[in-house]
Amino acid sequence: MRHAVLVGLDLSEEELRVPMDGALFLGCTLSPLGQRRAAAAGALVFPTIPDLPYDVYRSRLYTPAELFAGFDPDDPLSYADTPDALIYQHTRAQGHNPDPLHALAERLHDHAITEALDDALSARPVAVMGGHALGRDTDGYRRAVRLGAALGEAGFTVLTGGGPGVMEAVPLGVRIGVDEPTLKDLAKAPGFGGDAESIGRWIAACPTDLPTSDRPRTIGIPTWFYGHEPPNPACELHAKYFANSVREEGLLTVATGGIIYTPGSAGTVQEVFQDYCQNHYGSVGPAAPMVFLGRDFWVDEVPAAPLVQRLARGREAERWILVTDDADEAVSFLREYAA
Repeated sequence: MRHAVLVGLDLSEEELRVPMDGALFLGCTLSPLGQRRAAAAGALVFPTIPDLPYDVYRSRLYTPAELFAGFDPDDPLSYADTPDALIYQHTRAQGHNPDPLHALAERLHDHAITEALDDALSARPVAVMGGHALGRDTDGYRRAVRLGAALGEAGFTVLTGGGPGVMEAVPLGVRIGVDEPTLKDLAKAPGFGGDAESIGRWIAACPTDLPTSDRPRTIGIPTWFYGHEPPNPACELHAKYFANSVREEGLLTVATGGIIYTPGSAGTVQEVFQDYCQNHYGSVGPAAPMVFLGRDFWVDEVPAAPLVQRLARGREAERWILVTDDADEAVSFLREYAA
């Protein structure tokens, strides 16, 4: 087991008589003898941290079924007892400056999520950014579903922030296309408030039998920092973080196939310039496409696109900036980059 990394294994019955120099035990159960032998061999043992509502050393991403375990669609209030809600309540109880033990636990968890996300990604995934407040009963939501359908048809692994609004509509489109009966049902719960019951109604309106086997992967990257926004049920997987800064930078970094920006608020605008900084300085690799979908919004209402174009003038990044109103053109632009 030299230099091996072992996660969450019960080794209490093992004598561990093998070489273990450089080994790393994360949340494993070792007998007292095993602990002594591991220490003598120079292995590092990170113990299980008790009394936490989450697995610090998890080796896989979350599924909606896992985050919403115990949720009963006929009892919207049951959302309050799901792992997602209980973890959020736990983080709120710790406050903005948790004690060293809980701060360390959250960082270890987030590192494990990053490792699991890297394992789950295929070549050059694309991301879609946009507003969380977009209601399911709006034309903008329907347009985002169509965008997701086009990205799915093109075979892209699609990433979003994992929350409501555009972040839900796009993966929904990837998985089922523009399905009118589903959109009609979703429109009955267009949004949610800050209480468990309204969040439960919002979750219950989304079908739970969305296809995965013949569809590109959809991954949400949400955060308990914004725990009042539940993760959407439409993504196949969720890489849910505690630290919002790690989540935001990570989402932009792994979207190596490019990012489509739909109209949004301050958070979306912040992501535009974080993304462009990566492209400008080449800090995480070659410049990747930045697509501003919605010309009036990005040129006139919130003129981020002209500023980014000005900053990119004469650089490689300039070639991969597109401002358009056409979702099909946006997808074709990303396909050109991937070719």
